[in-house]
Amino acid sequence: MKVVLGFSGGVDSAVCAALLKKEGHEVIGLYLDNADEQAKAEAIGAAAHIGIPLHIADVKAELEEKVCRPFQEAYFRGETPNPCILCNPTVKFRNLLALADALGAEKIATGHYARAEEDGIYKGHPSNDQSYMLCRLTRAQAARLLFPIGGMEKTAVRALAAELGLPVANKPDSMEICFIPDKDYLGWLSRRRELPGPGDFCFHGQVIGQHEGICRYTVGQRRPGLHGDRKVYISRIDARENRIDLALWEELFQTEVKARDFNWLIEPPTEPFRGTVRVRHTKWENPPCTVYPEGDGVRILCDEPVRAPAAGQSAVVYSGDRLLGGGFIV
Repeated sequence: MKVVLGFSGGVDSAVCAALLKKEGHEVIGLYLDNADEQAKAEAIGAAAHIGIPLHIADVKAELEEKVCRPFQEAYFRGETPNPCILCNPTVKFRNLLALADALGAEKIATGHYARAEEDGIYKGHPSNDQSYMLCRLTRAQAARLLFPIGGMEKTAVRALAAELGLPVANKPDSMEICFIPDKDYLGWLSRRRELPGPGDFCFHGQVIGQHEGICRYTVGQRRPGLHGDRKVYISRIDARENRIDLALWEELFQTEVKARDFNWLIEPPTEPFRGTVRVRHTKWENPPCTVYPEGDGVRILCDEPVRAPAAGQSAVVYSGDRLLGGGFIV
């Protein structure tokens, strides 16, 4: 079978290529070029070592339109966006499918830690599950997926890379946002637009200090110092009023979460149903809930309160291990 593999040249995609080849598939790599010349050279070298052809797609313009600009706009609205969730359906998997269709490939593959089974997406190994990041894929994209290392632990993948003699076995993981390689997102934002200035910190309706600009904060973050004898945390960012509301730890927890623009990976339900929900990319917070479809979004009532659901992050719903979809928290 012919498979188009998202290939970055890192340990995950290299092991995927080796495993797919070992299974007898014809593997074609696709590198998404975002102007990082060193990373591109490393990907070309890794593909040559493994023995797969590598296509290179210039995605700078797509990334700007579909990911960078929405990421910027969300921060200036006082939200906390997740760029990978924006990128996966609109740039990464769209380009993989486009190349697969052009080459007559039946399947596409990536090194995500999730499982693709029966046209659905399921959680990967609990220690490194990445299914949350895939919540906005289309059903057409999900139906053609392979995740060769999806059920494995990262340590096992590195051990396998060493066993296979891959030179990237000890290559460090990439932890930064790909278009902000120095991790300085404030510097990146400031080069694109003037950052908002100082404003009020408010606690229970009273101004208790000045913040340094809303883009420097996110819901759930602790404000340095104490108010009285208590720690206080960011509970809401009001971009229009340039105000940040503070709360005590126990006041951050909510049982109701609303999400807009919900993307379903199943036939969209019309009636409430039981499931579980994640409100951020964590491995431990996944409480049972009841999901109420409402228009293009959902209202979620959690059996146990979730901590500080942040506007702009995704509320992602599961049935058991199966990923059902996700929408943007409001």
